[in-house]
Amino acid sequence: MSSSEGVPQPPDLPDLPDLGVERRPDGVVLVTLDLPERRNMMSAAMTASWGRLMADLRDDRDVRVVVVTGAGSAFCSGGDLSWIGGEPTASVSDLRARMLTFYRTWLSVRDLEVPTIAAVNGAAVGAGLAVALACDLRYVAEDARLGVPFTALGMHPGMATTWLLPEVAGLPVARELLLTGRMVTGTEAAAIGLANRAVPAGRVLEEALEVAATVAATAPVACRLTKRALASGGPVSFEAALQWEALAQPVTLASEDLQEGLRAQRERRTPRFTGR
Repeated sequence: MSSSEGVPQPPDLPDLPDLGVERRPDGVVLVTLDLPERRNMMSAAMTASWGRLMADLRDDRDVRVVVVTGAGSAFCSGGDLSWIGGEPTASVSDLRARMLTFYRTWLSVRDLEVPTIAAVNGAAVGAGLAVALACDLRYVAEDARLGVPFTALGMHPGMATTWLLPEVAGLPVARELLLTGRMVTGTEAAAIGLANRAVPAGRVLEEALEVAATVAATAPVACRLTKRALASGGPVSFEAALQWEALAQPVTLASEDLQEGLRAQRERRTPRFTGR
């Protein structure tokens, strides 16, 4: 199993080929796509590991934030092209079933109740960029290369990029990148809304972990409910936002964490939230 050196893993964590997992004391989980010799391509082993890990994290109440990054010089180069084009005689029905399973496995990161952050340390291409888009926040290396060149390879976009790109950056940006297949730098990605911030390559993970620590220090129930409120582009209407907040805010008003937050403010100290 790949893991960060010297970091003990929980005994119930399954073997996870091609992934590294570090569970940090503050509730942040760092997940590393760990196939650097293939630019962290989504191998069959990595895909299976990712699905098992997301299921594990979804049920772990100690997790507060998940950060995803890549080993080596790339974030993720996308799907295995030899697999994608390896069966030219396969039926559309069979290919559809296979692709849906692949999509749903990787996009299960969106099912996590806790905030997710992509630390895009290098190239993020095609399905690899889709994983970053599926996260709640994205911090990218200034010189990283990002793009969705599906049509340039002769295929329709996949991994829900026709949803994720407009959700993150708006339709004009999505249309240009999907129709032209143009690659952008991390600096441009931040300028057009694909990323929250672009930073020097050596600082990407540090930046993402600093943000993760800040988020992890907030009240867990309030944080999870806020993420839920903003899911899939936020409430469908002004009234829907009012109705949701009129339910979700009282849930947090009745929590022990609210009382801790108020005490900490009065005492001018950092609150210690427990999720209760």
